[in-house]
Amino acid sequence: MHSNWIFWVAFNGFVLAMLALDLGVFHRTQHVVRLREAMGWTLLWMTLAGIFAVFIYFFGHTLVGGSARPNSQLSLEFVTGYLIEQSLSVDNLFVFLLIFRYFAVPPKFQHEVLFWGVLGALIMRAIFIAAGVGLLNRFHWIVYLFGAILIYSGIKLWRQHGAEIHPESNPLLRGFRKLFRVTNDYEGGRFFVRRGAMTYATPLALVLIVVETTDLLFAVDSIPAVLAVTREPFIVYTSNVFAIMGLRSLYFALAGMIEAFRFLHYGLSLILIFIGVKMLASHYVEIPIGVALGTVVGVLLISIVASLMFPKIPKKRSAAASGGPRQR
Repeated sequence: MHSNWIFWVAFNGFVLAMLALDLGVFHRTQHVVRLREAMGWTLLWMTLAGIFAVFIYFFGHTLVGGSARPNSQLSLEFVTGYLIEQSLSVDNLFVFLLIFRYFAVPPKFQHEVLFWGVLGALIMRAIFIAAGVGLLNRFHWIVYLFGAILIYSGIKLWRQHGAEIHPESNPLLRGFRKLFRVTNDYEGGRFFVRRGAMTYATPLALVLIVVETTDLLFAVDSIPAVLAVTREPFIVYTSNVFAIMGLRSLYFALAGMIEAFRFLHYGLSLILIFIGVKMLASHYVEIPIGVALGTVVGVLLISIVASLMFPKIPKKRSAAASGGPRQR
């Protein structure tokens, strides 16, 4: 944290206040998040991220505790990191959708899961960022390892023909089932219930474990990707937080049309490969942050426009295929 510790405290205080406001006021009563509400929260978080980028433009050196780079570059690094994290988060929404379908989670309980999922993600990302920055500063060769991971992840994503989940193979989930008995049905928005002297977990607790472990895997890609843009811990952390905080509302805003972005994973694949190459070549060629930002935006726009221009033709589903949810 160095001399800017007060900004770390203030920023985290702001995040906790927003989470308390979200759960304690706007979602005190469980309800289905409609499109208008989701769009409102999504625009709010995007606006706050934009305001923060402007704030960095004027006070960047103070925020990061001193830096040799101008404020304008620090601001561009934040925007680029935010866009990378936000775009990768959109791909995560596909998986969240599959998780909710797999466990047949009622819509009014999905916000509860994502709320606590976001809180866990913030803690995990902070640990990952601290470890990543520390390793890069101590061992320069780590940059090549991170670059290789990103290129491998990009190639794997390119060859992926559809997101799949396999909760039954999740070791944490299997271990959790050994510790707790699980109720057959959802118990409102609760994760645990007491029945006599026994504590039972509900299916919602299983969903939260799958969401948290899935986000842990996502962080392996997203954190090195942002570290390829900047190694300022405060910039990496805040860009991640703004993207993650807007993830819940973005899910509900796009839930009905997530599957329409059929070419998005190809665009994200190219972005990961580009950033991986940037890390591998960083010792020999310095790619300007403006070029990196333009590349990320351009690839995203092309993949989104291509998805809208060439929509996927839905397959006809048989009566057997359109049955009820899978067994938990």
